[in-house]
Amino acid sequence: MTFTVEVEQEDDGRWIAEVLELPGALAYGHSPEEAKAKVQALALRIIADRLDHAEAGPDLLSISFAAA
Repeated sequence: MTFTVEVEQEDDGRWIAEVLELPGALAYGHSPEEAKAKVQALALRIIADRLDHAEAGPDLLSISFAAA
């Protein structure tokens, strides 16, 4: 499964990244790269938690990230 990462700059200058396929997977950073790295790490933790609790389908056994 490929997850789409969208990155935008907030009015206060911070960058926010979101994994579109995982509602609530948002992370801030001082740069677009930092925000993207943080949200990818968060997404992996969410997926790992779903796998631990048998809440993930077979599509989560192979994942990748793509820029929006």
